[in-house]
Amino acid sequence: MSNLKDVAGQKTGAGTVVLGVFLNVLMWIFTLTCIFPLIWIFYSSLKTKTEFNASVLKLPTHPSFANYAELLSSKQDDRLPLSVFNSTLIHPMFNSLVVTGLSLLFIVLFGFVLGYIISRIPFKGSKLLYYGLLLGMLIPIHALLVPIYVVFNHFGLSDKWFTLIFPYVAFGMPMAVFLVDSFMKGIPTAMEEAAAIDGSSFTRTLFTVILPISRPILVTTAIIQTFTCWNEFSFALVLLKQPMLQTVPLAMTQFTGQFSSDYPRMMSAMLISMLPVVVFYFAFSKQIIEGMVAGAVKG
Repeated sequence: MSNLKDVAGQKTGAGTVVLGVFLNVLMWIFTLTCIFPLIWIFYSSLKTKTEFNASVLKLPTHPSFANYAELLSSKQDDRLPLSVFNSTLIHPMFNSLVVTGLSLLFIVLFGFVLGYIISRIPFKGSKLLYYGLLLGMLIPIHALLVPIYVVFNHFGLSDKWFTLIFPYVAFGMPMAVFLVDSFMKGIPTAMEEAAAIDGSSFTRTLFTVILPISRPILVTTAIIQTFTCWNEFSFALVLLKQPMLQTVPLAMTQFTGQFSSDYPRMMSAMLISMLPVVVFYFAFSKQIIEGMVAGAVKG
């Protein structure tokens, strides 16, 4: 009987090892499918257009950073003011940084304040306001593209450096309020009561007591909206006409013509444009994980 148990135990152990090896191999395959496109984009950016068209997957025979140099070098363009930012990509990246940065500031600030008020201060119409904001998450933003274009043209708001900030903030607010409201439900009200007893005003309590505690969820919101604003294309295409106001997604269209496309330069531009958001993500990755875990537990 003991021999039978030993044989059964050995079979079970062998089956567990085989299953573990299979799952590890499967995870490695999934990992490679995520990493390989980035590796392919990088070494393809080191090719010339002719070399890329000859073989898409082949490694470059003579790697060159000429595409990067051309993208970052200054160019002569009468439509742009004289500036050190006058390059194919640097000027659009500067525009994207300004628009994304200001949009994030307003989304995080207004989302935090409004989410706190809805969560903590009951007033008539608070539920209506909350569900109205949630409804904004269900409406496809592209369904509002034409109405927003008409309204912006009527009031002279289109084709300005601040044009994109309005729709970006409007469409980013619902998610920000939802995340902050869910996070606030896990913070005990005793903290605010203690601050009030100590003589702290509403504003001071909000920004010196609640704001530091809410940092994880605010960083998570900022990261999500950073990718959304940085990569947004449709509203930038419709609402902006001046070349000097182009953002990164619009600049990418310069590498595609009617009959041919310069894919190596496009891939170089993609890697350069990805750099700021990737650095931002890894700089705050710890806070992002904390925010997601806290939101999942407290929400």
